[in-house]
Amino acid sequence: MAAPQPYRADPAILGLGDAFYDVVAPARFPQAIPRFLNRRWAERIGLTHLDWEAHFARFEPLPDNLPQALALRYHGHQFRHYNPDLGDGRGFLFAQLREVSDTLHGRSGRLLDLGTKGSGQTPWSRRGDGRLTLKGGVREVLATEMLEALGVNTSKSFALFETGEALLRGDEPSPTRSAVLTRLSHGHIRIGTFQRLAFFNDTEELKRLTAYCLGQLYEEPGDDPLRLFDLVCTATATLAASYIAAGFVHGVLNSDNIAITGESFDYGPWRFAPDWDEGFTAAYFDEYGLYSFGRQPEAIQWNMAQLAGCLALVADAPALSDVLAQWPARFEAALGERFARRLGVEAEPGLLPAVLKALRSRKVGLDRLFFDWRGGRLPRAEQYSDPSFEDLFILFAERGRPPPPPYWSDPAPCSMLIDEVEAIWTAIADHDDWAPFEAKIAAIRRMADAMTSDA
Repeated sequence: MAAPQPYRADPAILGLGDAFYDVVAPARFPQAIPRFLNRRWAERIGLTHLDWEAHFARFEPLPDNLPQALALRYHGHQFRHYNPDLGDGRGFLFAQLREVSDTLHGRSGRLLDLGTKGSGQTPWSRRGDGRLTLKGGVREVLATEMLEALGVNTSKSFALFETGEALLRGDEPSPTRSAVLTRLSHGHIRIGTFQRLAFFNDTEELKRLTAYCLGQLYEEPGDDPLRLFDLVCTATATLAASYIAAGFVHGVLNSDNIAITGESFDYGPWRFAPDWDEGFTAAYFDEYGLYSFGRQPEAIQWNMAQLAGCLALVADAPALSDVLAQWPARFEAALGERFARRLGVEAEPGLLPAVLKALRSRKVGLDRLFFDWRGGRLPRAEQYSDPSFEDLFILFAERGRPPPPPYWSDPAPCSMLIDEVEAIWTAIADHDDWAPFEAKIAAIRRMADAMTSDA
């Protein structure tokens, strides 16, 4: 295990000024029962010896960091309907710090945020109680651990505490148990943050926010909106491709849920698709499939068009349009790279159409296909005798077969389909049995180690 890294506080958000946030107080909870503590990431950011309960259940400030919690202001399109009455309604920005540079693993000292979900009411709660169900917290931990293992740029679940309150909810049996979650994210600035400033025609603050995003999140000098838009287009095209390669459906790709860094976050009704089904949805309220599996790239590109409209107040509109027009090509290139990465092979011409042809046949599930063909292996199972797989056999025929790590000899891949998620929650809800949850986290991390070791 690597040596713990030093803690480097950097509350950079304060440089934006108080027009971007509201000071709030955390809720006081009757209990603080630790259910998940991400000690791996705590080592990377110098928080190994902290008092977890004090800082991530009572939210006592970290040393030399934000003295008070900040609820961020933003607007956004929700299912394509503009809503100016948004903002952090049950969470806040708690602290900012720097990840230690690590050139070996491509980490450059990024600015990271510690933000919450379920930490109490704010001016933006809109009559909500500001709380999070324990089931919602458990589901987010499972989602982020699985996505991180699959190489998706995602927020990390840092700490989950059960808080001892009984919550009433209309979409699950009530009363239900409560929790507070802390996320570790590469920034909390959203497309909706820019939309709010554009709504008020506040060009000076748009320029200030652009400079913040370039300097603090992309580590580039200057305040050029066109350059920022170009970077965000690449990041979001890669995010969309990562979702498809992971077989993941976020469920609620509203513009307030798209981070400027292209990092995935805020997991509500997510699901992993069992097989290639472009109409597969995660949210029961997504009646028209706006954010279905196959329409996620379209949804993210649409959100990028909204960002372009905001930046047009401070940048050349035709130039922004030219960059936006490149988004589909960037997505396709990223999808080929992401498929290759999940297969553990080099990207090459012909790989993307061959994988798509095989997946669209729906002869096997997504996880199964990537598992069986990992490293260019040629599976001999009966289900691969279908003509849909001929192109893959041709592509991989000349590849070697290195001895796989133990994970690749398992009878089945590690997956995260909805039945297993519900079974994990049922064990917790009915018997307070956390063993299946903990076993799943261990299994996901074992898969992640195997994917890293043979890359």
